[in-house]
Amino acid sequence: MQSSYPERFERDMGTSEAEWLAALPRAIGAGHPWSMDGHHCAVVQIGTGTLRIAWHTLPERRIALLVMRRLGVSFEFRGLDAGQRLAFMKPFDLAMQRGGG
Repeated sequence: MQSSYPERFERDMGTSEAEWLAALPRAIGAGHPWSMDGHHCAVVQIGTGTLRIAWHTLPERRIALLVMRRLGVSFEFRGLDAGQRLAFMKPFDLAMQRGGG
């Protein structure tokens, strides 16, 4: 979990596009209206600002027999200060977190 989020950043995420699209509404949360802008972009309303999330498929990562699908995801906030970005991204990251134990 990060302690701050810049206005623009990119991530390499270990997920397929189908898994990403299934998790996206939960990660955005019910309190933020959003819409798709084409097939690979979502625009989220956060108060008086917006977040544009765009993604594209990256080559699979292979480690021995393990195959990981990947997406390149870019985040671009507009009209939101550091506190507002943090308040949105903390629950977003928790919802998108994957792993085992």
